[in-house]
Amino acid sequence: MKPRILILHATGTNRDREAALAFELAGGAPEIIHVNQLAGGERRLADFQMLVLPGGFSYGDDLGAGKLWAVMLRHQLGDQIQAFVAAGRPVLGICNGFQVLVKAGLLPELPGEAGAQQATLTRNDSARFECRWVTLNPQPASPCIWTAGLDEPIYCPVAHGEGKFVARDAATLAEIERAGLVALRYGRQAEAAEAATTDGTEYPWNPNGSQNDIAGVCNPAGTILGLMPHPEDHILAQQHPRVHRGEQGMLGLPLFANGVRYAASI
Repeated sequence: MKPRILILHATGTNRDREAALAFELAGGAPEIIHVNQLAGGERRLADFQMLVLPGGFSYGDDLGAGKLWAVMLRHQLGDQIQAFVAAGRPVLGICNGFQVLVKAGLLPELPGEAGAQQATLTRNDSARFECRWVTLNPQPASPCIWTAGLDEPIYCPVAHGEGKFVARDAATLAEIERAGLVALRYGRQAEAAEAATTDGTEYPWNPNGSQNDIAGVCNPAGTILGLMPHPEDHILAQQHPRVHRGEQGMLGLPLFANGVRYAASI
């Protein structure tokens, strides 16, 4: 049977349908459900094999990107989510969903501080909303089940104003790296034809200034992944921005297929 995938909707999220299509093409059975349906007991998270927090601007990003949704998850759905994660069921947060997972203390979830916020996603170094295509390099040393075995980069767009990943302190960043929790880094492959910057920075390849070019991180178990870019926007060959020039490949679909296969196996 196809694993049931809960795509969680909150006021202001707007990438639900794209995420649903990606998981449908990957072989899953996605269903979009409003967060209030879980909080009110109308639906149960335990009835699903996967949880997805899509992109958008939940609750208008009041008090900071993803902050209010993170507070709601912790205080109204905390028990359900903790049981879900403890059961080894996969969780994916994209863009605003990544911000929520980090601010709810679910990522990177280094040992010894359960539920503590250990990092944040803050304003881009460019001080503006970035909407551009980027290259994501999967990190082979990561325990992430979502990126396991991916043998080519993912080319997909970013669309955010607060996407700069910053660890709480230097020791936390070092531990994230040591534990292999960086699942995806920004890279230059698809941008090779563009002029290099002259100021020594990685912009625009790293579109926000994230530490160590971090684009996505996972938890130590590898079952929770958060990333700022949108792989759901490049799941078909026709979506490549230069397909008319004959360019193709580096789809985001294999990442979703990994998650579906894992969910079906547990």
